[in-house]
Amino acid sequence: MIQTNRNSKMKITLVRHTSVACGPTICYGQTDVDVAESFIEEAEKVKQKIANQPFDSIYSSPLQRCTKLVDYCGYSNPIWDKRLIELNFGDWEGIPWAEITDPHIEDWYKDWINTRTTNGESFADQVERVRVFLEELKATKHENVLIFSHAGVIRAIAILYGLIDIRQAFSDFKVECGEILSFEI
Repeated sequence: MIQTNRNSKMKITLVRHTSVACGPTICYGQTDVDVAESFIEEAEKVKQKIANQPFDSIYSSPLQRCTKLVDYCGYSNPIWDKRLIELNFGDWEGIPWAEITDPHIEDWYKDWINTRTTNGESFADQVERVRVFLEELKATKHENVLIFSHAGVIRAIAILYGLIDIRQAFSDFKVECGEILSFEI
């Protein structure tokens, strides 16, 4: 659990990227997939929801599904941070889920929290890298932070702040493309 200074609060606004060009049947965590044809329509909705908010710092995943949204929303100098990228699925990246033949996938399905994907990371690994990012962010004097990222990162933040239990991260905490969540820490 992250500890914060009770005398100062930071508002964090989390934006999940818009829909991607590949469908949900593809394992694409850290694969740099492009945005879907519906990008302009989806991005405009995001832009309108965050317009005129006084963010004093903007962070983003460097993957193009986030960078294109950052650009569309008019932010020219975000801080690109690799710790905000999606889960590393290793050897499974870019392969349709139904076509992954790695026998290790069964172990991962049984314990996706702690089992690393082949040449990738576990969800616990992702939560830890996000924890380190948040500790550094907490040490800044920012008051209103905007973060463009991915569903896994948003879930990790929710876990670290006690909003959800790690075991329910995927079953009880849906994060839609283009969704915006805000909370104070």
